[in-house]
Amino acid sequence: MLSQPMDGNVDEQQLWKAFQSGSEDAYTHLYRLHVKAMYRYGMSLVPVSEAFVLDCIHDVFTEIWIKRERLSLPEHIRHYLLKALKIRIIHLLKRQEKSHSPITQADLDDLWSEPSTDEVYAEKEEAENRQELMRRLVALLPHRQQEAIRLRYTENMDYQEIGNILSVNRQSAQNLVHRAVQKLREWLK
Repeated sequence: MLSQPMDGNVDEQQLWKAFQSGSEDAYTHLYRLHVKAMYRYGMSLVPVSEAFVLDCIHDVFTEIWIKRERLSLPEHIRHYLLKALKIRIIHLLKRQEKSHSPITQADLDDLWSEPSTDEVYAEKEEAENRQELMRRLVALLPHRQQEAIRLRYTENMDYQEIGNILSVNRQSAQNLVHRAVQKLREWLK
């Protein structure tokens, strides 16, 4: 069983070790701990579909499960997963641009290498800058769109739940979120 420190959170290093030993519970726990941050990060990288980002996240988790026994213990698990996601997204986008280029062993080695301290710091700073920019841009949206987008992406609610809170139907809630995301993407270009 995984030990829990004083703050109630499972020690991620122990969780990673349990996952490497084949614990599906630890694997699921890692997924649940990091999927929202990975989703937000993936959506912030490029203006692509939700489905594309979710597919990339699932590809990363599938790959780490397959390679779990050969992976090192990352110092910062979230940074490791975010970097793996970024590499996966870039790889798929490049592959779409130039059809079917072969994957080299160097590509595979780069995909699972642990980031340096400088890379971790740079990614953290870049993420903080993106978050601040997004906060400022969201503040420029109409109030209803702000509320809808926060409920969708901060509170992770589905469109039916958002509709209930905003007293609109599911489709209207989806439209509010869609228009807000479109506007944010326009501003980011």
